[in-house]
Amino acid sequence: MDSAVLFILFFSSMFLSIQAFQANCLILKCGDGAPDIRFPFRLSGRQPHHCGRPAFELSCKDNTTMIRFPSYGELVVKSISYDVRKLHLLDPKNCVHQVFLNLNLSHTPFRYYYVIKNYTYLNCSTRLPPSFSEVTCLSDSRHHVYTVESSLVLPESCRPVKTVAIPFSYSPYLADNSFGLGLTWSSPGSDEDCEAKGGQCKLQTGYSTTKPEKGFPIKYLNLGDISSKFLMVLLCILAVVLLISIKMYHSKKVDMQLENENLLEVLRCYKAQENM
Repeated sequence: MDSAVLFILFFSSMFLSIQAFQANCLILKCGDGAPDIRFPFRLSGRQPHHCGRPAFELSCKDNTTMIRFPSYGELVVKSISYDVRKLHLLDPKNCVHQVFLNLNLSHTPFRYYYVIKNYTYLNCSTRLPPSFSEVTCLSDSRHHVYTVESSLVLPESCRPVKTVAIPFSYSPYLADNSFGLGLTWSSPGSDEDCEAKGGQCKLQTGYSTTKPEKGFPIKYLNLGDISSKFLMVLLCILAVVLLISIKMYHSKKVDMQLENENLLEVLRCYKAQENM
């Protein structure tokens, strides 16, 4: 009896632990001081797919939170402000204008947090006057790169490389190389309703992660979800234990009846021998 009960309780506790982890979508972080990772973001490989939206996958690298963009590569996630939906990023190569030049957000749920304006990147064979600020991290002895307003008449020694909509042109006075590298994201109304309840959000199970961004229903989780599961499993455990107890009780009762009948039969035989 004891071993059977312990066996049932052990596997039931394992089931509850797995269910609670998957249902709760626990808040994780890559290290001390790293941002909290929760819906709509998820930590790839450590949180189930329903804990975040597609294209919101993060990863850990040397206790640093990273996000990957197909058009550029990995960027460091310095902070995530969920209330204003701001993703503050750092370029591990320390060249924010290289990010501006190559990052394509058109096929992602993200956009620049700050107001953007069209700027043209110039590649010049000679240095321009001091009124132009050279992008040092993109330049070398033979190529001098500048960012200018698109309406500017091009100098003869320069050719346009690319015109992009970015938050600001290059300035040598911006010591923080991450300035302007802030992104925001758009969320469907269901996300806002879920977050307003103060609980945890996740994608409803049964939906393919290849569906469009707006096609994902959101489920709000609270303690009642876990409590109901726990109660159901507990009732199942009690039912099994009760059935085993009843079976063992009847089995013992039958054994006792047989034992009493055998004892009576022995006593009859003994008395019969005495009378003879």
